[in-house]
Amino acid sequence: MVSVLQNVAIDCADAYELARFWSEVLDCPLHPEDNPGDPETEVMLPEGPLLHFNQVPEPKTIKNRLHLCLRPKTTREEEVERLLNLGATLVYDRREPDGPGWAVLADPEGNEFCVLRSESDRAATTS
Repeated sequence: MVSVLQNVAIDCADAYELARFWSEVLDCPLHPEDNPGDPETEVMLPEGPLLHFNQVPEPKTIKNRLHLCLRPKTTREEEVERLLNLGATLVYDRREPDGPGWAVLADPEGNEFCVLRSESDRAATTS
């Protein structure tokens, strides 16, 4: 027997608001039964596990040991700009002038995540 990954759980102070942020980042809907103030909220991904947001009383205090990596459908630079406009903050800039690298951002509650190069970015630097 094996286990099946049901969801990726993210502890947070405001489950609904953080789920709304990630819903916009990923262009995926919130669970239809979730409402503002709910202590648990989910983002419905088209494939794979759900993103489950769980309200906890304690704040985030250290670097994540597990994080999400995003591969944008547009360029990495366009996606970083879009995410900053949604409320993310730039934590570390690991982008290199000749194309490789990634950007480490944080969501509105400080959870780090990476924005990788898009397929078109990668194709442009391998030719």
